[in-house]
Amino acid sequence: MTDDFDDIPVRHDMQTVAFYNIENLFDLRDSRFTHDNDFLPESTKRWTPKRYKNKLRKLGFAISNIGREETGKHPAIVGLAEVENAKVLEDLLDSKHLDDCDYDYVHFDSLDERGIDVAMLYDPNMFEVLHTETFSIPLTDNDGSPDYTRDILLVGGNLDSETVYFIVNHWSSRREGQKETEFKRLAASEKVSEIISSLTQEDENVKIMVMGDFNDTPQNESLKRLVEDHSLFNPFETLRSFTRGTVKHRRQWFIFDQVLISTNFFKSSKKQFEFFKADLFDADFLKQFNGPFKGSPFRTYVGKKYKGGYSDHFPVYTILKK
Repeated sequence: MTDDFDDIPVRHDMQTVAFYNIENLFDLRDSRFTHDNDFLPESTKRWTPKRYKNKLRKLGFAISNIGREETGKHPAIVGLAEVENAKVLEDLLDSKHLDDCDYDYVHFDSLDERGIDVAMLYDPNMFEVLHTETFSIPLTDNDGSPDYTRDILLVGGNLDSETVYFIVNHWSSRREGQKETEFKRLAASEKVSEIISSLTQEDENVKIMVMGDFNDTPQNESLKRLVEDHSLFNPFETLRSFTRGTVKHRRQWFIFDQVLISTNFFKSSKKQFEFFKADLFDADFLKQFNGPFKGSPFRTYVGKKYKGGYSDHFPVYTILKK
């Protein structure tokens, strides 16, 4: 893998904010608290040290290049989904393409039944963390017992001296059917709505970015409500096409991964960040390069079959400019 963006000048007036579902980043140890048995060296998936290191290296390469074509540098902020624990984040930051990026991270263990959480990477040279908090989503199974899912992560701080709050999400999947699981994503949307309301009550001019794998498209009720109730802007509403998306299911593209922003990112000021652009990061190296699934995300596994790729999602990003 070569870096195609090495000769691009660094733009100090720009910052990249990205989000990436990194598809089951599990370590090699058996945890008593999570369902990680598929991701062990002796499991049917044979999650070996070599495979783990290969995934870390590839993810590091992908992350370090998001937005580099526009800014000449790695992203200031990267929200992540499907992280097992703090150890995998430390291993990721120590990997070949990230060890000189200076990243730190915010992560809290959640009660998710699969043992996967959201997290946020940030470059301390570009972002100063001032506030971190998690929020659980109250869900119940059909029998009334708690249904534990990923927490929502809130991180506030100064991005190049300007206060911005980031809300990182990974909403419930559609595995049991879109309609059957919709109430779970609506509950998550309601929780994000509460978080935004509490932030704007303290400061009506606060800048907010809501990012995540929502397992819903911009056209679904869960995201439309957030946009309408809080005057957010979702640049990913117009990006889906028959040939592009962040995930591919049954030969159809979907944009489940998005970054929504408060509309005060459109106020023009030389000293403050404005929205510049948003896009999917679907560079060719992240794609399946042959066969019937050519062009789809190059995955680590398909079922139990090891493919050696990056993730089953493409990252998304937003560029802010002063």
